[in-house]
Amino acid sequence: MRSLPPLNALRAFETVARLGSMKDAAEELAVTPGAVSQQVALLEDRIGTALFRRLPRSLELTEAGRTYFSPVRAAFRQIEEATRRVTAISDSRLLTLSAPPAFATTWLVPRLGDFHSSHPEIDLRVVTSRLLADFEADGIDMAIRHGLGRYNGLRAERVAAVRLIPVCSKALLHGGPRPTRAADLAALPLLHDAQRRDWPLWFEAHGVRPIPNAALTGPSLDDQVLLIQAAIAGQGVALVTEVLARPELARRRLLKAIDLAWPQEFAYWLVYPHTTADQPKIVAFRQWVLAQSAGRNPQPPRSNARIRSS
Repeated sequence: MRSLPPLNALRAFETVARLGSMKDAAEELAVTPGAVSQQVALLEDRIGTALFRRLPRSLELTEAGRTYFSPVRAAFRQIEEATRRVTAISDSRLLTLSAPPAFATTWLVPRLGDFHSSHPEIDLRVVTSRLLADFEADGIDMAIRHGLGRYNGLRAERVAAVRLIPVCSKALLHGGPRPTRAADLAALPLLHDAQRRDWPLWFEAHGVRPIPNAALTGPSLDDQVLLIQAAIAGQGVALVTEVLARPELARRRLLKAIDLAWPQEFAYWLVYPHTTADQPKIVAFRQWVLAQSAGRNPQPPRSNARIRSS
C-alpha cells in the first residue's frame, strides 16, 4: 500500500486525462486549475515520469500517461460502482428517479399518489433533468427519457408513445380560416425545439417538399413546457407532444393549428441498469409505471421480489 500515490493526485490525473483540460478538470473537481496542476506534478514526481506533454494551447498524454490512464480510470469506476452497490444495499427504501420536467409535471406527478398508496414502504425521490442520467455518478436508480430506447448497457421499456401535434393560441390565427394543409403552417410563425429537428421532420412526414424556410428559422426553446407557454402567449405554432398539450387543449388555452397528428418513432422510456433490475424497489416501480402506461391497475410484486426496509 505504501507504493500507492495520493488519491487526490490520482483523481486529478484521471480527470485531466479524461477531459483533456486543466481548466475543465478544475471545474469538475471544484478546485482551481493551479491546484489541479500541482496534484498532477506531484503524481509525476512520485512515479518518476511525465504523464502529459504541455503544448501551447492543449495537453497531450505521453506514452506513459496513456498506459497509466486506462487502469487508473478503471479503478475509479470500480470504486464508484462498489460505492453505489453498498449505498443501494444500505438504503433499500429510497428510489431515485430522473425524469424530464415536462413529463414529470404532466404525466408522472398526477399519478404518484397511487404509487405511494400501493408502496408506502418506498421513499420515491424524483429529480428532473433533460439530460441522460449517469446512474453511477448521479446516484440515479431509474430514469424516464425521451428517445428511441437505444441505451447501451441499459434496459429500456416503453412507457408512452409520442405524438407531435401543432398547437397555437386562437389569437394567433386572428379570427381567419384555420389551415387545412400542412404547407399552410409555413405562413405562420413557428416555435422550435432546441435542436430544430421536429418541424422539418413533421413537414417531410406530411409530404411538404422542399422543406419551408420557416421550418428551419425562428425562436427555439429547450423545453416543451416553455414551448407550450410560448404558444399560449401567441408567439407562434409549437410542435409538442399530445399528452403534454392535452390539459391546455381541454382548457381551450390552446387549439390544434391543424387537425393532423403524426406519431413519431420517439417515445418515453423507463431506463435502468441490468445490474439492479432485480432489486425489489426497481421491480415494484417498473410494474407500477408500466401498468399506469397500459391504463390498468398494477399487480403487486411476486413473492420473491418483496420490498423490505433496510
